[in-house]
Amino acid sequence: MGSNQKGQVAVVVGVGAKQGLGAALARRFAREGLHTFVALRSVAQGMAREFGPRGLHVGHVIIDGVIDGDQVNGRFPQLKEARGEQGMLNIDAIADAFWMLHAQHPSAWTQELDLRPFKEEF
Repeated sequence: MGSNQKGQVAVVVGVGAKQGLGAALARRFAREGLHTFVALRSVAQGMAREFGPRGLHVGHVIIDGVIDGDQVNGRFPQLKEARGEQGMLNIDAIADAFWMLHAQHPSAWTQELDLRPFKEEF
């Protein structure tokens, strides 16, 4: 870090999914002998080991659930009703989790954060 960055903290966040398109693509590539799903997580872990001591907070966030947003609600209005109250990830709650990750004290950094509705099976 240069001297003009003293006291500043940079945050790098990778976002992955366990279900849905991310997992489907990972399974497809795995069948073809490729290693893709774990790549983002592995890269984040390697970056955290290398750059953490230099003051760079690297986090990997797993979004494990359906996000309650305009696209999902517009295309699949029945999904929200089927999932019930708090059955999908609230966008503001996701933003709060990212802010919490950003604002963490360096003595207690989170490297991996797994976000899912409490109703989500895993």
